[in-house]
Amino acid sequence: MNKTVIQHVLSRLSAIGINEIFGVPGDFSFPVNDAICSDSSLRWIGNCNELNAAYAADGYARIRGAGALSTTYGVGELSAVNGIAGSYAEHLPVFHLVGMPSSGTRKARRLVHHTFGNGQFDFFYHMTEPVVCGRAILTPDNCIYETERLIAAALYDRRPVYMAFPADYADMPVNGPVPVVETRESDPSALEKAVDAIVDVVCRAGSACFLPGIIVSRCGLKESVTDLVSASGLPYATMIMDKSVLDETHPGYIGIYDGRLMNEEVREFVEGCDCVIEIGALMTDLSSGGFTARIDPAKSINITLHHVRVGYAVYNNVEIRDVLTALAGRLPRRTDVKAPRVQGLGEPTGSPADKITSSYLYPRMERMLKTEDIVIVETGTASMGFAFARMPAGSTFHNQSLWGSIGWATPAAFGAALADPSRRTILVTGEGSHQLTAQEICMFHRYGLKPIIFVINNNGYLIERLLCKDPGIYYNDLAQWHYHKLPEALGCEGWFSARATTCGELDDAVKKAEGCGSGAYIEVVTDTYEAPPLPRKFRNAS
Repeated sequence: MNKTVIQHVLSRLSAIGINEIFGVPGDFSFPVNDAICSDSSLRWIGNCNELNAAYAADGYARIRGAGALSTTYGVGELSAVNGIAGSYAEHLPVFHLVGMPSSGTRKARRLVHHTFGNGQFDFFYHMTEPVVCGRAILTPDNCIYETERLIAAALYDRRPVYMAFPADYADMPVNGPVPVVETRESDPSALEKAVDAIVDVVCRAGSACFLPGIIVSRCGLKESVTDLVSASGLPYATMIMDKSVLDETHPGYIGIYDGRLMNEEVREFVEGCDCVIEIGALMTDLSSGGFTARIDPAKSINITLHHVRVGYAVYNNVEIRDVLTALAGRLPRRTDVKAPRVQGLGEPTGSPADKITSSYLYPRMERMLKTEDIVIVETGTASMGFAFARMPAGSTFHNQSLWGSIGWATPAAFGAALADPSRRTILVTGEGSHQLTAQEICMFHRYGLKPIIFVINNNGYLIERLLCKDPGIYYNDLAQWHYHKLPEALGCEGWFSARATTCGELDDAVKKAEGCGSGAYIEVVTDTYEAPPLPRKFRNAS
C-alpha cells in the first residue's frame, strides 16, 4: 500500500531530523494530528496556543536545524503567522502543516466555520506568501514532487515553508514516482573567481579579522568556519545576533563588536583592520550598535548563503559551503595580528544585602554557565546585558534580535530544550515579555524538562521606558503578577521557585536551582529603571 499524503510528508520530515511536531489540534487538521500520533518516529507536542507552537518550532530549529508545527485552517494558521515570520527573518527552516477543509467543501463553496462565510478558501494561502520561501496545497498527485521541492527550498534558503492538506486528500494514497530534485550548486567559474579574490585581498592585508554570523549556525558550518579561523590564525569577533556561533573559548575570539556603543577596544581593532571577513553576518540595527558600526565596504568581504561580495565586486551563484571548502588551506597563516583579549563580565558587584543591580545580575548568571548549556534570552534589556557574558565551550546563546517579537523566548526555550534534553536550558526573560507566553512553562514539566528560568521583574516594559519619549507614561506599566507562584499554578509539581530582591537572595536561589534536580524558576526583582549600559546607549544612537 502506498503511504497516504500526510504519511508521506511526515516520513520525509522525520528523515531530515524532525522528531517532534508542535501545534494545536483542530477539526480540519485532525487527519494531520492523527497521523502524527500514529507515527512511531514522531511525537505530537500540544502547545497552549498556535503562536507559542510557532515560537517553539523556531527554538527547536535553532538546535536541530529544522522544526515543524501543525495548525488548523484560518484561525489556527493566522495565530501562528507572527512566529513563522520570525523564523523567516532569522533564517530558520520551519515546516508549517495546515489542515484545510475538504476538496468537496471548497469546490462547492460551502459556508463553513473558520472562514469569512463567502465561499472562498484561498485567502490564507496567499497571506503566507511574504513569510515563507515556498508553499503548496498537497494532493495525492502532487504530494511526492511538492514535498521534495519544499524540503529543498527550506534547506536551501534556511527559511519556512507552508504545506496545506485538504482533509480528504490527507488520507488518500500518494501517486507518482519520486522526483529528482536538482540541487543548486555553485557556478564553478564564479566560485573560482570569488575564492581567488578573497585570497588575494586577505594576503595583501596588513591586518584582518573574521565576523562570523548566524548563517554559520543555521547551515551547520561551525566546524568548517572554526577550522578556517584556526588555520588562518586570524582573530574573530561576533555581533549580538551572532553570539556563540563559534565557541567563545577559542583563542581567536576577542569579544562582541557593537559599533561605537560598547567594547571600544574591540571596535577600534575591527574597524582598524585592513580586511574584515564577514561570514553569514547581518548588519542589523541591534547588531551594529544602532548603525554606529563603521566597516568600510571597500575593505570588507561578505560570504553569504548564495553570493560573495569582495569590496564592491559581487559574485553570484556561489554557495557558502562551497566557498568555505575552497578556502580551506588557501589563506596564509598569520601570527603577527595583535588583537584584544575577551574579558567577559567579570565579578558580580554588590554585597548580600544590596538590591539587585545589572552589575550583579548578569555577572552572577555568567558564573553559573556550564559547557553545552543552551541559553535563550528575550530581546531587550536582558539580551543587551547578558550578551557580553563569555560562554563556555559548546554552549550556545540565542536571542531574536532581528524580528524581536515580544514573548518569543519562553516557548522558544521550551522548543530548544525538547530538541536536546541532554543539555541544560537556561531562559532569561523580562516580566513584560513573559506575560505574553508564560503559560508555556507548564510544557517543560509536562515533558519532563528541567530548565532554569530567570524572570526579571522591573515593574514594566523597561526597554520601552528607555527608548520612548516619556519613560513614565502608563502604557509601559503592567499588571502585577506573583511570578514565582506561576509554576505551582501551572502544574509544575516539585519545581524549585523563588523570589529574589537582594544580591544575597539571588545568589542563594541560583545555588538551590542548580542543585534541586527539577525545573527551577527565579523571579528577580530590580528597581524600575535598573538596566545594563547598552540599552541606555542605544537610545542615543537610534
